[in-house]
Amino acid sequence: MAAWSKRLHREGVTIGFVPTMGALHAGHRALIRAARLACDAVVVSIFVNPTQFGPTEDLSKYPRRLGLDRSLCRAEGVDVVFAPDRDAMYPPGSQTIVTVPALSRRWEGEARPHHFQGVATIVTKLLSLVQPDTSWFGQKDYQQAALVRQLATDLNLSGRIIVHPTVREADGLALSSRNVYLSAQQRQAAPVLFRALQAGAAALRSGARKGPQIRRHMVRLVAQEPIATIDYLAVCDPRSLEPLATVQSQAVLLGAIRIGGVRLLDNLLVTVRTSSRRPRTALHESR
Repeated sequence: MAAWSKRLHREGVTIGFVPTMGALHAGHRALIRAARLACDAVVVSIFVNPTQFGPTEDLSKYPRRLGLDRSLCRAEGVDVVFAPDRDAMYPPGSQTIVTVPALSRRWEGEARPHHFQGVATIVTKLLSLVQPDTSWFGQKDYQQAALVRQLATDLNLSGRIIVHPTVREADGLALSSRNVYLSAQQRQAAPVLFRALQAGAAALRSGARKGPQIRRHMVRLVAQEPIATIDYLAVCDPRSLEPLATVQSQAVLLGAIRIGGVRLLDNLLVTVRTSSRRPRTALHESR
């Protein structure tokens, strides 16, 4: 992988990179298409990273379908599918880990200790190997994307980081590889998280500015779904991810809920405008 990337760079070829854990869906396809439009060559990595799973999490059950993923990549014109095994990425004797402490301590970091340590370590390895000019991450995992931007800046890693807007089903459910775990009843209930975030955004549109008040709107909506339980719902600063007592100009509404044994994540970025125009709720950021 590293030798191929170096050769292309010598030839003046730009490389776009989409890191994934496989089980590719339309959300990944959108990232690949964005990379395809922007760069000469596209690399998709497929690696189910063991270091970002806790001891009670679903590493062994995580969907793996490398053949189908390769077919999707071939259909989308991907130049290289980089699918290393565990020993290639973590050779015997590996000791080094990467942490981004401030961005890791809340929300997903609190719910899943050591998760972001695993994410930061594998992303550092992948960016070092692929040496992309631009890498694409999905907004659905907002905290992860924020952490990757900080990581790439702090360590002077290769290329720009672009966060692509979340791709959703018709009813608003954010696309995720874990959605395949939902039963028919659970799938019907799952969009409640997106509706809760929309309720928070609607409160902002109506003039609410206090973080706890906006959060209550989201909590009330999730409470209407009997099979949903809240891990967290929060109104945060989009960069630091610290909770906001008062929204000044922009907030990210973060949410994680459980439907049965399936954990769902989602978010909305909301910009508050002083004019009568509605705030936008799509994220287009790059480092």
